[in-house]
Order: sequence, then C-alpha cells, then structure tokens
Amino acid sequence: MSDYAFYIWSAYGAAALAIGALIAHHLLDYRAQRRALQRLEGDAARHGS
Repeated sequence: MSDYAFYIWSAYGAAALAIGALIAHHLLDYRAQRRALQRLEGDAARHGS
C-alpha cells in the first residue's frame, strides 16, 4: 500500500459511517411518520370525518 493508505481507508470508513447514520435516521423517521399518520387516520375515522 502507498503512504496514503491510512488516510484513504479512514476516509472510506468515515463516509461509510456517515451514510449508515443517514440511512438509520431515515428509516427511524419513516417509521415514526407512519405511526403518526396511522394515529391521525384513526382519529379522523373515529370522529366521522
């Protein structure tokens, strides 16, 4: 490997962690928004709207 291998692999690792964190945040937010929508739809159905 070259002299810059540590830098390159560190950059790949940091990018992978950042992308993984973004994916995890997106999935958690999606689930929360789906639950909120189901709760709102349930409230609307109970109130006759």
